[in-house]
Amino acid sequence: MAAEKLRDLSQPIDVAVLDATVAAFFVTGSKEERAAADQILRDLQANPDMWLQVVHILQNTKSMDTKFFALQVLEGVIKYRWNALPVEQRDGMKNYISEVIVQLSSNEASFRSERLYVNKLNVILVQIVKHDWPAKWTSFIPDLVAAAKTSETICENCMIILKLLSEEVFDFSRGEMTQQKIKELKQSLNRHLEALLKFFPVPAYRNLTLQCLTEVAALNFGDFYNAQYIKMYTIFIGQLQTILPPNTNIPEAYSNGSGEEEAFIQNLALFFTSFFKFHIRVLESTPEFVTLLLAGLEYLINISYVDDTEVFKVCLDYWNLLVSELFDAHHNSDNPAATVNLMGLQMSFAPGMVDGLGSQVMQRRQLYSNPMSKLRGLMINRMAKPEEVLIVEDENGNIVRETMKDNDVLVQYKIMRETLIYLSHLDHDDTEKQMLRKLNKQLSGEEWAWNNLNTLCWAIGSISGSMAEDQENRFLVMVIRDLLNLCEITKGKDNKAVIASNIMYVVGQYPRFLRAHWKFLKTVVNKLFEFMHETHPGVQDMACDTFLKIVQKCKRKFVIVQVGESEPFVSELLSCLATTVQDLEPHQIHSFYESVGSMIQAESDPQKRDEYLQRLMALPNQKWAEIIGQARQSVEFLKDPDVIRTVLNILQTNTSAATSLGTFFLSQISLIFMDMLNVYRMYSELVSTSITNGGPYASKTSFVKLLRSVKRETLKLIETFLDKAEDQPHIGKQFVSPMMEYVLADYARNVPDARESEVLSLFATIINKYKATMLDDVPNIFEAVFQCTLEMITKNFEDYPEHRLKFFSLLRAIATFCFPALIKLSSQQLKLVMDSIIWAFRHTERNIAETGLNLLLEMLKNFQHSAFCNQFFRSYFVQIEQEIFAVLTDTFHKPGFKLHVLVLQHLFCLAESGALTEPMWDVATVSHPYPNNAVFVREYTIKLLSSSFPNMTAAEVTQFVNRLYESRNDPSEFKKNIRDFLVQSKEFSAQDNKDLYAEEAAAQREQERQRMLSIPGLVAPNEIQDEMVDS
Repeated sequence: MAAEKLRDLSQPIDVAVLDATVAAFFVTGSKEERAAADQILRDLQANPDMWLQVVHILQNTKSMDTKFFALQVLEGVIKYRWNALPVEQRDGMKNYISEVIVQLSSNEASFRSERLYVNKLNVILVQIVKHDWPAKWTSFIPDLVAAAKTSETICENCMIILKLLSEEVFDFSRGEMTQQKIKELKQSLNRHLEALLKFFPVPAYRNLTLQCLTEVAALNFGDFYNAQYIKMYTIFIGQLQTILPPNTNIPEAYSNGSGEEEAFIQNLALFFTSFFKFHIRVLESTPEFVTLLLAGLEYLINISYVDDTEVFKVCLDYWNLLVSELFDAHHNSDNPAATVNLMGLQMSFAPGMVDGLGSQVMQRRQLYSNPMSKLRGLMINRMAKPEEVLIVEDENGNIVRETMKDNDVLVQYKIMRETLIYLSHLDHDDTEKQMLRKLNKQLSGEEWAWNNLNTLCWAIGSISGSMAEDQENRFLVMVIRDLLNLCEITKGKDNKAVIASNIMYVVGQYPRFLRAHWKFLKTVVNKLFEFMHETHPGVQDMACDTFLKIVQKCKRKFVIVQVGESEPFVSELLSCLATTVQDLEPHQIHSFYESVGSMIQAESDPQKRDEYLQRLMALPNQKWAEIIGQARQSVEFLKDPDVIRTVLNILQTNTSAATSLGTFFLSQISLIFMDMLNVYRMYSELVSTSITNGGPYASKTSFVKLLRSVKRETLKLIETFLDKAEDQPHIGKQFVSPMMEYVLADYARNVPDARESEVLSLFATIINKYKATMLDDVPNIFEAVFQCTLEMITKNFEDYPEHRLKFFSLLRAIATFCFPALIKLSSQQLKLVMDSIIWAFRHTERNIAETGLNLLLEMLKNFQHSAFCNQFFRSYFVQIEQEIFAVLTDTFHKPGFKLHVLVLQHLFCLAESGALTEPMWDVATVSHPYPNNAVFVREYTIKLLSSSFPNMTAAEVTQFVNRLYESRNDPSEFKKNIRDFLVQSKEFSAQDNKDLYAEEAAAQREQERQRMLSIPGLVAPNEIQDEMVDS
């Protein structure tokens, strides 16, 4: 084979043969040829003399793959053998690489066409520089600067080399160079910063220079280089003020600028944010540099107005960081305990020191007061849209209902809201003043525009809870009054829709204010009723959503007679109910009923409550009575699609009211319950007949779908009521007995495609609610659903996904609250249950696997404390351990890690506890009996893991199992041992292992939530799950 002669490196290598060999490996070769080529190329790479052929290869080959192979050989030599080579060989290679780079980058055509090759040569050159500069190549930077002056493309490439060098030295050098060498290089690079800054004023080199400066700005080596950074920043700002005068309208310049000019503004944002992130303290600590700092912040605020999402994100992230830092210092200085957290250390200070710190904090706040005031203006002007707002302007300038949530906007809103809340805490008065001034300009028409009003109102809504209550009250009185006035004086449907949307958003964010001001609350709610007749897209939806939000936080206010009123508001509302909802869609009416249900639920007088409920349900009950009356004349009436839709609507209205009324819905559901079950059974039989006669496609027809919607809504209504109702056994018994025939037996009789998964969740809810009182009913439930559902869900992992999860939820409820019923199962039935649990936790669908594991834990705990402990664990202990280890070491089941650990811990504790008094091994087949179960489990586990992980030694496996036994009573240590084993066994070594640390991450999230709760306004009022008693 010709390629074999390549191994002889005593003469110049045959480049044509090398090209063919490289091509055989990368492109043209068969499997055998590729393997042979691979071996030859590896041998060449390993040969210590191969690097001497590199120049010869690069000069004679046209193949880019061959060039890259040669450069790879060279890179290895530079990295590991460079300093051992003779000086003349090093200089020769250095000069050759430099010449090729200059040659290729000296003209535009070759620089662009050979870009990849030039980039690789740049990397090689930087590797050489890391060794030789500054000691052996003192003139490197001056050489680079001189070369850069010869042509624009060479200059561009010189900047790329500098950028690469700064990245290598500052970011990637750990582990490749000694600390002393890194320090030398950093010092040299910093010494030449001034040379780099000379390129900044030259338009052609400006962007690349700025990128290099940004790399340097993002570095932080402690105080050692502070002087250089100040010098760099001073020169930079001086140059920038010439290039981009401070009074320039940057957003306008950006929108009218070329691509290069746009890139310049983007790079400027990156430079300032990087520099301030790491070095702002140095600038603010020296009075003569404060002016330059403020000039830089002014530039950054102006850049933040640029209409470009990416530029704004860069600026916003920095503003959020700066403002939260200023707020934290301000927050801590207000704390009389004066425990200041410095670099992670809790340190207590004497009162005098606290005063010193306090005055420092005040000085710093003073220093930033002007930029922070401008930043408030920026946040108000550019506030992102909150999730609750449904009315938006489309690309044609029309006001429409939002059809899809924009997650990027929601993330941006969250950061902006947090930033504005910190800014509000730093100066409430300035925040209030700016907002009211802008609102006045809306009223006067001076700044009237949809976007201006939107961002202002979104900003006002976003700071809810951050002001002291009396200031918030004063502020809101003016805001709501002005917005209502604006709504009155502004003409045009679109304008009114925008104002309506903003009124609704603002009032929905301030429940505390509304609870304290009945007149405003009543005015606002009546305004919402007005908006419910406004057919402009999105207005009615938003009115109903806001009404529900307000009622949930202020419900008591609507059931008491307020000063100057003759009856409670709820009574007045019920009198006009038909008129109020006449223009609403069905789903909006359901939301309205849930809201009024919330009001009624707050009424403490049972007699009044029932009277209100009767009045609320009068309209749907009247319609229901008509339909049932007609059905008694002729059952065929119920088959009319319009009638089915009406039945569905009535049931949905009932479900909405039941959601908020809970137990107090009893009188209403009792009224319709038996008729509802009769309709359920009739529709169920219709569905079954249709599917039996029409085959599987029948279930897709609109008629069958409609019938099934009624069945599901019936089950949902009953489940909602029983779930929300207080735990009163008589309620359970009243409703469960009839459902045994109408619902359960119907489920068993139906064909699989006609069975509703909601039956399973309904009975899971009933057992979770009424617990042991359901014990006698469990055999009937089991008989009706167990076998037939298992047959549906165990054929594969895909069919009937809803039934799967709900089936295991039902089993878990039974195992938790009606365990004696499981003990009564025959051994075959219990085996079916256990097999189904194992099948569940093997499932790759996270919810099903977790439900299966939780169910297994319940079973293990309950059987351990039962009379059947030995019998159960003799049958299932080994199988459960084997299956859990199988899923534990399968990366598809990573999210179940916490529960896998709990199951194993339970098993290991059980084996050592002495609770198992009979041998768990098969006495008939084991010739030498084990001294006890603990020894058996230990040996079995070692054998199981040794066979599963042949890559681990017997000693490693034994050590792991011993560690598990030693740590079985320490949950965190036990979990740590298993986590280490998974990585050690190579199962999870190169993976994303965040699921193994899910508990720690959850604890961190909870800690962050507690921090947010400690800062007024940071968690929105509607996200705080409190009753907000409004007596």
